[in-house]
Amino acid sequence: MRELDGNQRRELIDCEQRFLLWREVARTNVARFAGSMSWKTVSGRRYLYRKTDGVWRSLGPASAETEHIYDRFHEGRQSGKDRLAALDQAIRKQAPILRAMELGRVPELTARILRHLDKLGVLGKGMSVVGTNALYAYERMAGIHFGRDLAATQDIDLLYDARGSLNLVSSGLAETGLVGSLHRVDTSFEPTAPNSFRAANRDGFMVDLITPSTRTPATRKFRQRLGNDSDDLMAAEVDGLTWLESCPRVETMAIDERGFPLMLVAPDPRAFVCHKLWVAARDDRDPVKRTRDRAQADAVCLMLLKYRPDMRFDDPSLHALPNDVRAAGARRAETIGRNLAASKDAEDWP
Repeated sequence: MRELDGNQRRELIDCEQRFLLWREVARTNVARFAGSMSWKTVSGRRYLYRKTDGVWRSLGPASAETEHIYDRFHEGRQSGKDRLAALDQAIRKQAPILRAMELGRVPELTARILRHLDKLGVLGKGMSVVGTNALYAYERMAGIHFGRDLAATQDIDLLYDARGSLNLVSSGLAETGLVGSLHRVDTSFEPTAPNSFRAANRDGFMVDLITPSTRTPATRKFRQRLGNDSDDLMAAEVDGLTWLESCPRVETMAIDERGFPLMLVAPDPRAFVCHKLWVAARDDRDPVKRTRDRAQADAVCLMLLKYRPDMRFDDPSLHALPNDVRAAGARRAETIGRNLAASKDAEDWP
């Protein structure tokens, strides 16, 4: 791990403040000023109409009240556009600085996919990031950078939370599907096989859609395929993901390779550690992946011990983790803590 210096921390905080404000203004503009508003004459009388989702609805005849509604709508929308443009300009101006200071971490394509999901309103509300890309969220929590060997990846694992299935459908994903949404980012994305959980682009970048396993198909209470199209991805059920789904999550900003911000929603780092150790202990785990799982678990453990001692493995909020799985994480953290203390003692000599 490498700690960020003072200049890096300052720039990161400045970017985060601008980005969170930009995100809030953008969402307000959509929520309050979507569609259009105009006057129409019907049977010789002026009426105020509002258009949303392609449908015109009358707000009443011309009056002091409707005049005020009309003025407030257009003034507010213009003000929001102006604020958004100013923040956008500031973010674009800072991007080369963040890139030069080596703060750009998240692969560009990963960032573009997550920004699109965030724009749809499903990031953190039915969809989150698991696997290696979660490390970028933990970096921001501690003000450090993990080694590239631990964080480098050419794929992204999207956890489909069954509890947010209705939100995903209402977001429009039922019409476009996940593959259709990926096409908005890169038109070369296609499922790797019929009924696959994985899509890949021309460069071999892969997107996996995974979800917690159910005991039997009869107990499944959600749709495995997000879109109505039969060619859309079908979520693969994976053991152990129920724990990541039910434990607390972290939501934080990260910076992509170009220096632009994005939002990351990932499992609690303690749940990440426990899950990685559990996966690595499985007999059917690929040996190469098993070694990487343990290395990532150890790195996040060390991060927690050094920079987030407030996040303990005996926290009641981790109740979704089985006792033996949580105990394994606590034991590993204790071992790493002893090694850390021993290394500090050695450094103090003479």
